[in-house]
Amino acid sequence: MHITIFGTGYVGLVTGTCFAEMGNSVTCVDLDQAKVERLARGESTIYEIGLQELLVDNIAGGRLRFTTSAKEGLADAEIAFICVGTPMSANGEADLKYVESAARDIGKHLDHYCLVVNKSTVPVGTSDFVRRWVREELTTRHSEAEFDVASNPEFLKEGSAVEDFMKPDRVVVGVDSTKANAMLPDLYAPFIRNGLRFFSMDIRSAEMTKYAANCMLATKISFINEIANICEHVGADVRQVRLGIGADSRIGLQFLHPGVGYGGSCFPKDVRALVSIGERAGYIPALLKAVDDVNQRQKKVLQRKLLAWCELTGRKIEELTVAVWGLAFKPNTDDVREAPSMDLIKDLSQLGAKIRAHDPKAVDEMRKSLGELTGVTYFKKDAYEATEGADVLCLMTEWRPYRRPDFRKLAQQLRGKTIFDGRNQYSEARVAHLDLKIFPIGVPPAKDDGVKAEHKHAGG
Repeated sequence: MHITIFGTGYVGLVTGTCFAEMGNSVTCVDLDQAKVERLARGESTIYEIGLQELLVDNIAGGRLRFTTSAKEGLADAEIAFICVGTPMSANGEADLKYVESAARDIGKHLDHYCLVVNKSTVPVGTSDFVRRWVREELTTRHSEAEFDVASNPEFLKEGSAVEDFMKPDRVVVGVDSTKANAMLPDLYAPFIRNGLRFFSMDIRSAEMTKYAANCMLATKISFINEIANICEHVGADVRQVRLGIGADSRIGLQFLHPGVGYGGSCFPKDVRALVSIGERAGYIPALLKAVDDVNQRQKKVLQRKLLAWCELTGRKIEELTVAVWGLAFKPNTDDVREAPSMDLIKDLSQLGAKIRAHDPKAVDEMRKSLGELTGVTYFKKDAYEATEGADVLCLMTEWRPYRRPDFRKLAQQLRGKTIFDGRNQYSEARVAHLDLKIFPIGVPPAKDDGVKAEHKHAGG
């Protein structure tokens, strides 16, 4: 098929490249000239495992092209995917200005039948707006070109997006025409050979499915973090509690990982957007509001633990050097949007502490997002450069190289002999023979660690 992708951000670039990998002819349209030039040279603008190789191969094979011209991109298009960003506005609603711009560009240049598919995460009912925007532009130029509108939400996980697209758990489409209901199953047939994971439904239900899925996952994360904080107050170990409840097949262990909260481009935005959608419809989504509130508090959990540690050990926060391992909101990506590490670094910098931060992929993105903060030094290569001369270490992202560190070396480097484990990756038993303390999330301090009972309540 001839496919046009509007937007070469995270979703658009992965979608276009993977469709090309299956033999489709794909043209990606983006307004950013510099970005288009980079992509046309085969330089991926995001870090995603396997994407760079597929990008180069499909450009070389003539199946993948990039342009700033909507007219050029739509010349032979059978399906046009809208994959632009929907940033969160001040009131929590999804901002549809980029979706409208793409829809109007389609209407300005379409001269033949095309299926317009919205893949951006949008409020329920957005397809009606897309249809209107395209129709208005066609009417303005007296064009009789026909089109249909469909919804095809994405369910990609950053860090494994290529794998997720090529071998999806499911494909959800929202359609209201016979043509659309025939074209989309045909397009996705190579990705789901048995057809058992293809779900065709009405458009509004498809739009809602995306929000419901992300909000469910965010709810599980906030739930286990709430349990972790209660565990610290009552003397229980959330790591053991997690295993006990996760063994229930109705619950499972996925996304039940206590830590410093969720971040990224999807969960925070989508939870708040669905709250806004519910409120505009006359319903107050109390549970979703609580999910967001818990997550905002959880992003500060290591700050509270660190301040309590300073108070109980007689140290001053402004005299500390804090090593931070992990800047991306999760492993295998360079995305730092709403990353808990961002809150930690900003807060510590404002309090006067020095920060030595390491991440294998996300340093440039964090520096771009935060600017040059006082007392912050970044490291890209050796993680132990960040811990050299530091008082304590805060683990913020569970990159593989951090999971089994040289604890003996850390015990020698860290003047305060303390690790605040924001991702519950480390076992106290592994450092029992060393002069090194580990404080996980949701685990009360050991009786012999020299920390008073008040520290137990720093998690809440």
